[in-house]
Amino acid sequence: MEPRMDLMANALGAKIAKRIYNVALAIQQSSLPQAVQDLVMLRASQINGCGFCIDYHTKDATAAGESALRLHLVAAWRESTVFTEAERAALALTEEGTRIADARHGVSDETWAQVREHYDDDQIVALVSVIAMINANNRLNVIVRNPGGSYEPGMFAGMAN
Repeated sequence: MEPRMDLMANALGAKIAKRIYNVALAIQQSSLPQAVQDLVMLRASQINGCGFCIDYHTKDATAAGESALRLHLVAAWRESTVFTEAERAALALTEEGTRIADARHGVSDETWAQVREHYDDDQIVALVSVIAMINANNRLNVIVRNPGGSYEPGMFAGMAN
């Protein structure tokens, strides 16, 4: 599969990518556990069929010490025993927040209550933001057909500022 275009080779695309990366850094520096961030980004990317983001977030999570078992089971988290209740709440929010158009009322009050049980306000801001940002990234990459397989952990580290 060939990409339709290289967003990073376009001046405007690179400028937007840099801004997105800086938002990601702010979220990464929040008190929301990195493992939760990684699981959320992977799950949304699976739902959206973004090969580039699945590649990216699987490799980053692995580099951060996440187990292969947990990464393999993210797609079936409801039928798995390897996730904490807090992670399960975040994954439920991710699914409902990613599939907004499929749900009559968006995110359910039940899921929101579960999230409130496990996370403080700053962590919820980070969680909602990481869900929104990964969905935006998924859409950018899917639209231009950016394929998975070539990501190397840390390859975007120089984009900050």
